[in-house]
Amino acid sequence: MALEITSTGAALGAVVSQLDLTQPLKAETVERLRNAWLDHIVLVYRGQDLSDLQLLNFTRYFGELEYPPSKLLNYSQGSGQKADIPLEINVISNVVENGKKIGQLGYAEAKWHTDTPFVERPPAASVLHALEIPPTGGNTSFMNMYAVLEALPTSLLAKVEGKKCKHDVSHTSDGVLRHDFGESATAKECPGPWHPMVRTHPDSGRKALYLGKRAWAYIEGTATEENEEILDAIWAFAERPEFVYEHVWTQGDVVMWDNRCAMHRREEFDDSERRIMHRSQLCGDIPV
Repeated sequence: MALEITSTGAALGAVVSQLDLTQPLKAETVERLRNAWLDHIVLVYRGQDLSDLQLLNFTRYFGELEYPPSKLLNYSQGSGQKADIPLEINVISNVVENGKKIGQLGYAEAKWHTDTPFVERPPAASVLHALEIPPTGGNTSFMNMYAVLEALPTSLLAKVEGKKCKHDVSHTSDGVLRHDFGESATAKECPGPWHPMVRTHPDSGRKALYLGKRAWAYIEGTATEENEEILDAIWAFAERPEFVYEHVWTQGDVVMWDNRCAMHRREEFDDSERRIMHRSQLCGDIPV
């Protein structure tokens, strides 16, 4: 049967049907998928059964592979992942084997964030493959940052347009202090790169609001109280449901999203249930 791409009907996202990602893809198929990804921001491929190498090979169709945060930040304690996991794969899991975590981010909520904005060249895309999922919980929601920017009240837009935001590197998206980092007294003092709050997508040419994560974010040139007030107002507006697609995972799902114009969050799930996801990423550009 012919390849089908169907919109989720939400603010972003489409489901790709009739495609086996274990098989080589024709150039015209890759081009169609790339265009759909740019249009819909999030693509969902159901019913896939990929090895890590197959996941990486699929990701390579769209660009150069990027390393996960533990490798980019050169953790002194390493990633903690099993030795047979490729360096380009990031294991997202709550599972503990022989007293040792096999992955990152556990079972708690991972609050709204963009993947790896704490480097000078944040990844362009993330591709997440569901190997094991809990019966309930752990859904991932995605936010359309084109739409948020277009709808942002002029009073808030005036406070971010032309401004840069510091993206804290010392904490994960679930608020845990990373290896090799210490706590900072204020967001202004946190280590991390500066990125424009309104960025232009290098492929679509469209402008999107670029936030990273809420905690420990700092807008250049603001006092602490003003910084918190502006960011609280922006996040309260952005979290409105009309900008969001919530993905309910099924085993075998592969979800690819555009980090340059989307944020995402994961809801909490029961820690007694197993959840194992393997993620690959694409190299990106310096945000402008």
